[in-house]
Amino acid sequence: MQSPSPHRDACGVHQLATLLVELDPEDEASRLLVADSLYRLGRLEDAHKSLLVALSRRPQAVTVLVRLALLQLHRGFSYDANQLVKKVVQTGDTACLQPTLDIFSHKDRQLLQGHCHARALSILRAEPCGVDSGARTREAIAYLSLAIFAAGSTAIESLLVRARCYGLLGQKKTAMFDFNSVLRAEPGNIQALCGRALVYLSLDQLQEAVDDVASALRLDPGTVVPELHSLKPEAQLLLTQGLHAHCRALLSQLLDTRAPLMDEDARDLLAMGEALTRVNAAQPGWHTLLTDILMALGRYEEAGIHLQPALQSSSPLAAAQARRGLLQLKKGDLTTAARDLQCLAETDAQDLCFLLRLLQPLEQQSLTQAAAQKASTLLDTGQPGQALGYCSLAVLAGGSLSCHLRLRASCLGELQQFGRALGDLDRVLQEGAGDSDLQGRTEDFCSRGRLLLGLRDVEGAAEAFARALELSPALAQHSLWERPGPAPVAQAFLHFGQRCLEKQRYEEAWTAAQSGLLVDPNHCGLKKLKARTQKEASSGCRLH
Repeated sequence: MQSPSPHRDACGVHQLATLLVELDPEDEASRLLVADSLYRLGRLEDAHKSLLVALSRRPQAVTVLVRLALLQLHRGFSYDANQLVKKVVQTGDTACLQPTLDIFSHKDRQLLQGHCHARALSILRAEPCGVDSGARTREAIAYLSLAIFAAGSTAIESLLVRARCYGLLGQKKTAMFDFNSVLRAEPGNIQALCGRALVYLSLDQLQEAVDDVASALRLDPGTVVPELHSLKPEAQLLLTQGLHAHCRALLSQLLDTRAPLMDEDARDLLAMGEALTRVNAAQPGWHTLLTDILMALGRYEEAGIHLQPALQSSSPLAAAQARRGLLQLKKGDLTTAARDLQCLAETDAQDLCFLLRLLQPLEQQSLTQAAAQKASTLLDTGQPGQALGYCSLAVLAGGSLSCHLRLRASCLGELQQFGRALGDLDRVLQEGAGDSDLQGRTEDFCSRGRLLLGLRDVEGAAEAFARALELSPALAQHSLWERPGPAPVAQAFLHFGQRCLEKQRYEEAWTAAQSGLLVDPNHCGLKKLKARTQKEASSGCRLH
């Protein structure tokens, strides 16, 4: 059985609705049904007349006003349509219009959507004349809402403008709803991503804001950069700093894999890095980030070009100098590379470690050797302050080898940074606990004792000296006679031994006296300590 045609349906509805109106002239719903069926039948003049009758009975009825507006737009009477739409907007009651609008053809709804959108833009662009901006924005929202009802999910432009209007009024969640509606229809809509990013930013959700900007840059950097340029300085700073952190974290994460960067990753990183330099070319950090990205991609010449703005100030940042050093290393200039990279070793070891990951193993090994050699030369010429950066570069580039930790500990000791020096030396002793290098370990314990003396830890120094003498008496004696000399060492043992004796730790007191006499055999105090310990322990404790 064939279904009835839409025309026959409309005829049937018209006949029934007309009969209902004849039976009850006050039946407004039936009168509107008559007008709707006449519209469907193409009898626009008759539909118009029927609606005018309905309007005379209820002058503020939104459902009547919007029908008349649509009819007038269809008939080309723009002025009349505009007046009718204005009345609809003034009522503020547009939420109930969706069933009414569904009656009209897609073409007529498009006419209404276009008219309302244009009117909203006109209101927003108009110069203020006695009406506060909030009132004008709310009026524009009403027109846009009607446009969105008319067009449904295809009203992308209207949704975007309304979202911005809600943002201006501080209605952040409502603005977010509109941006989300756009992105559901068009996941790659740049304006919606940028707009939502600003809403996230106003809600203190920086990570979500940065994610949206990064997504937008991935799609169309040329559109996003002007959007970032147009922001207020505070918002621009927050977003660019967040984008910088996001980009650097992504680059670091990709380098962790030790695999070549994929084309898609490279495009994303370059889009973010280049955008930052275009938004604020005066920020050196943005140029160094782009330099890092290009170096990670093996594009060293381009990296050098993009690094220049960060180097042109009268006192370039250590970060920029370090990158210049890495580029010099790629050209084989180890001396310049070590000089520039050591600038970061003491001020930002984390950044230096990042740069070192951009080197091949052989490059890193060569850099380590060059830094250690330069540090040794500076120490030999009495320049520990200048040597320290090279020492730390050797430690970081060489993987904290014992020889480099010892070198830095020696440098730190000369600079009287005893605590740091002790930390390096303790790492050497801990990692080499089973080491067969007797001479090295003996000297390490001698050095540890000297550092503890510098920290005024006399007992700790005595214990370290005793350990060295236990490992190799001859080597330890020679080292301690040279530095710090017999007198300070003997005094340390005497102090330690007396404390042990007071606590009746006779074995330790005896050992302290014996050890001290190995360094200074003629020390009267140590001789007396030895004798007194032996006397007090004569009750039965056997001393060796």
